[in-house]
Amino acid sequence: MQATLEQRALKLSIVMTLVVSSLGVSVGLAAGSQSILFDGVFSTIDAAMSGLALLVARLAVREASERFQHGYWHLEPLVAALNGSILMLLCFYAFLTAVLDLREGGRELAFDLAIAYAVVVAIVCFAMTAYQRRINRRAQSEFVRIDMQGWLMAALITTSLLVAFLVALVLQRTAWAHLTPYIDSVLLMVLTAGFMPVPIGIVRRAVKEIFLIAPSSLDEEVHAAMAPVMAREGLLRYYSHVAKAGRGHFIEIHIVTAPEFAAGQGVAVMDEIRRQIAEQLTPPPERRWFTVAFTADERWA
Repeated sequence: MQATLEQRALKLSIVMTLVVSSLGVSVGLAAGSQSILFDGVFSTIDAAMSGLALLVARLAVREASERFQHGYWHLEPLVAALNGSILMLLCFYAFLTAVLDLREGGRELAFDLAIAYAVVVAIVCFAMTAYQRRINRRAQSEFVRIDMQGWLMAALITTSLLVAFLVALVLQRTAWAHLTPYIDSVLLMVLTAGFMPVPIGIVRRAVKEIFLIAPSSLDEEVHAAMAPVMAREGLLRYYSHVAKAGRGHFIEIHIVTAPEFAAGQGVAVMDEIRRQIAEQLTPPPERRWFTVAFTADERWA
């Protein structure tokens, strides 16, 4: 059910992103607006990344294969890192373009056309943000969350464009009319600088997962689950290792026992300990790789 919701949300996002990007590129060229053109190109790249995310999302819910015996979860942070990196480069390039335009005296815009574009696209973007947020309450997908952030960014960008274009339209009828050619470039600089932290955050989270940096919340959860377990007689100490890759949570616990532990009870008591630990972990069974090993020789822990 979660995978179906995730894929449905990403498919709709791709279609709507292509519509918005086509509109943005067309209006940007017609109105002579670099900021609208940036909005359209941003959406085009976002559509391509959503398509890649959909492909990986389908792979991620598959069973492990002969070649990928740990599943396909590791592909998710790689795609997220690629997505964030491309958006960072786009923002940086757009910022430099805006600086060059300012040095050359700005550019004249067709504000009526630009305002109509901003109204339509802002409505679409806010509607898609609300839809993605509602879907992700059930899907709990990192891809949908990133996609939702992209729609929210686009909505805020377009709303800012709308406000700036309205201000410029008013300025055209005042003594400040000579400033209107600079509005598009200044707005593009502010937007790209202001939204740069979003792709940086995406890349930072993805890199942590690519390098298998232990998530502190999951690590604390494992230690909390082990506290009552270690009160059992015959259990001496334990070593735990956790990592997260996409939707996959990798949890490995090695418990050092006394030589006589579980004498006469065998595997049953070990399975009971595994069940007790598993019940205290929040990642659902289908999204975790969970191992609990027992040894009386600490060399193997």
